[in-house]
Amino acid sequence: MQRKVRKIVIVGGGTAGWMTAASLARMSKGMPYSIELIESDEIGTVGVGEATIPPISDFNRTMQIDESEFMRATQASIKLGIEFVDWHRLGESYIHPFGYYGVQMHGIYFHHFWLRHRAQGGTMSPDAFNQNIVASRQGRYGKPLPDDRLPLPPVAHAYHFDAGLYAAFLRRLGEADGVKRIEGKVVHVQQNGEDGFIDSVKLADGREVAGDLFIDCSGFRGLLIEQTLHAGYEDWSHWLPCDRAFAVPCERIAATTPYTRSTSREAGWQWRIPLQHRTGNGYVYCSEFLGDDEAASLLSGRLDGKALATPRPLRFVAGRRKEVWKKNVVSIGLASGFLEPLESTSIHLIQSMIARFLFMFPGDGFDQATIDKFNAIAKDELEEIRDVLMLHYTATERDDTPFWRHCRALTKPDSLKQRWEMYERSGNIVIQPGVLFSEASWFAIYEGQGLRPRAYHPFADIPSDAELARRFTLMAGDVGKRVATFPSHDDWIRANCAAPPLKEKMA
Repeated sequence: MQRKVRKIVIVGGGTAGWMTAASLARMSKGMPYSIELIESDEIGTVGVGEATIPPISDFNRTMQIDESEFMRATQASIKLGIEFVDWHRLGESYIHPFGYYGVQMHGIYFHHFWLRHRAQGGTMSPDAFNQNIVASRQGRYGKPLPDDRLPLPPVAHAYHFDAGLYAAFLRRLGEADGVKRIEGKVVHVQQNGEDGFIDSVKLADGREVAGDLFIDCSGFRGLLIEQTLHAGYEDWSHWLPCDRAFAVPCERIAATTPYTRSTSREAGWQWRIPLQHRTGNGYVYCSEFLGDDEAASLLSGRLDGKALATPRPLRFVAGRRKEVWKKNVVSIGLASGFLEPLESTSIHLIQSMIARFLFMFPGDGFDQATIDKFNAIAKDELEEIRDVLMLHYTATERDDTPFWRHCRALTKPDSLKQRWEMYERSGNIVIQPGVLFSEASWFAIYEGQGLRPRAYHPFADIPSDAELARRFTLMAGDVGKRVATFPSHDDWIRANCAAPPLKEKMA
């Protein structure tokens, strides 16, 4: 285990590879490391992760990336949340927003006060207390004006962007910071005969690339972590049965909505991601209940505009790598596991894995206790996301197709079962420090999927009826005032980050 890290080799490009390379190069400036990234133009990248969540702003800020420059380079738009259509019942929709509802009062979450409001016959929607939902419904986005003194935080946001353009953008940054790109296809992996660590990889043209630390960004293949080190894979398809997808871009719509849309379908769900130059679309489905040809045909018939390509098929098995770090190999991106992008977590998982690895970066050796802790945190993170995804599928009244009847009958993991039962009995949502999904996220999904708790926190009864009504009126009014100052989403893009036409940009 006593191996000094001096040369880092990243196998695979795309979003995972170039996010890793660019951040390692930027954060390790001044250290005696060399970074090489091997990718082959012959091997395509999956590239469907075009919708993100707010922590992407932390990554860009750490990389000292200017927001406007980044958005122009990647044809990006703003994302304020995800609209879920037909998930609880056909004909219903709700938005899972970024940011919080209302404000905490008397030491408890706002949703308890709203549950009291509803229990007493109140008719105000919780949506009125969330800036992101109100702005999404009105197609607006903006920053608080200089004279804005409203007691509200800035609007939490993320982005929709072209993943291929984002990888190219990061490649430019990485290469400027010293990353060496090697064009080639890995055909053989050489392991050390004594400890099984990887010493080098051999390319198709005979070149050999040696390294001390290897990052596996080879996608589903897991060329290093699985095919070579046999880290093992935990199959979650008994919890998340969707195993295939088709992806296709289409012409952009007239108005660029500031949110992702997820529409439940007969055997899965369809995504819609609006960019400046096009709209990304996909159908995630379970092959047990829908054939490939029919899925492609259904997706093609449900686009907002003219298709710009032929639907591209993807096959996957939901689950996680049992060891995402093994010996001197760390797997990042699809090589570490896969969860369908229902909550736009794919790129976030790349980001969080990079941040964690930088924090636990090996020095003059590979410490097994550190590796074990790294793997344990990755396991907890993926299980949390798994439970949120399962909540969408199992908390539903849909029984109109065999797929949805199957989902309703799924046995939930104990972790989700405990959260679910606690909320139904008491309205309580308990959030551990450092987890991804906030109280507001869980509440939005619980409420949107039709879960109705039998009680709320007793402290919610502290304000009088008149006082609670006064506070609600003020909060909702402040949200409405703030959003009314925002321009339309498209007007904001035109004023701040409009990208040139793509052909002109690429010329």
